[in-house]
Amino acid sequence: MKDIVNDNQWIISIAFVFACLVLRWLSVRFVKRVVKDEENLHRRWTNTITNITSLVIIIGLVIIWLSELRFVALSIAAFAVALVVATREQIQCFLGAIYIASSRAFSIGDWIKVGDHYGEVVRSDWLTTTLLEVDVEGMSYSYTGRSLVIPNYKFSTGVIQNLNFMRRYVAHSFNIVREADAISVRDARLYLEDLVREYCSPFKEVADRYSTLIEKRLGIALSVSDLKVRVATNDTARNVFIVTIFCPTQEATRIEEEITEDFLDYWYSVTHKLEEFYGPDLELDEVPDVVVSESQVVRRVRAKKD
Repeated sequence: MKDIVNDNQWIISIAFVFACLVLRWLSVRFVKRVVKDEENLHRRWTNTITNITSLVIIIGLVIIWLSELRFVALSIAAFAVALVVATREQIQCFLGAIYIASSRAFSIGDWIKVGDHYGEVVRSDWLTTTLLEVDVEGMSYSYTGRSLVIPNYKFSTGVIQNLNFMRRYVAHSFNIVREADAISVRDARLYLEDLVREYCSPFKEVADRYSTLIEKRLGIALSVSDLKVRVATNDTARNVFIVTIFCPTQEATRIEEEITEDFLDYWYSVTHKLEEFYGPDLELDEVPDVVVSESQVVRRVRAKKD
């Protein structure tokens, strides 16, 4: 039997690799047909099957060619240093794959940050990890259409941020900057809080449950579901309204746009009312302190919106 293997090593190797690839193909088809209960479960199984198949092929080829490798072993010491130098990055990537598997830093389908890159993990093998880039810094939280192939050694030498909780709900912050008009900033902030509360009310209960789940996993109180509106000024003496909402990730941009549009309508209505009352030529310093009735403006703006 040993002599048969030694005389037909090439044929046996090709047949062995072909059999492994066929089994992998059948296994992947079976998983895609059976596993349908979770969004990323079939991708995780497919990735696992691919990695196991690759490992089995390598081990099998080593066993088949073991008799030939014994003769090569005598000269390994001579080129070992050159081999390590030539394959240094591949070895680091392989060790990085072991680190990822042992630390469970992320899995297929998670959103992660590596260096300056954000993305969803779609594939991970012994050498590289593939991400679908996500626009997190731009706060649109959508796929950019670009794929990122990251060597695995970067995961063992740098910091990995797992952003998987942001896939469904996100603490989204945005600013609304306005001129220092003759308007009650306190009334404007109260109106903006009312507006934010109205837009977030449809998903408030689900957001509270999701934030509670995040807090339990992290073991700390975050209060991420609290709606916040702060007022500040910038370097050019303009009013800055800072809004923070906990909302569905895919709805964050739309909600920001609609809140901003309604608030700008409110601001325009109030400042227009002041101009009509005092006259457009009156200097800002000469305008006396006045509190605008918020209720009338709110009714007019929301009636226009409806």
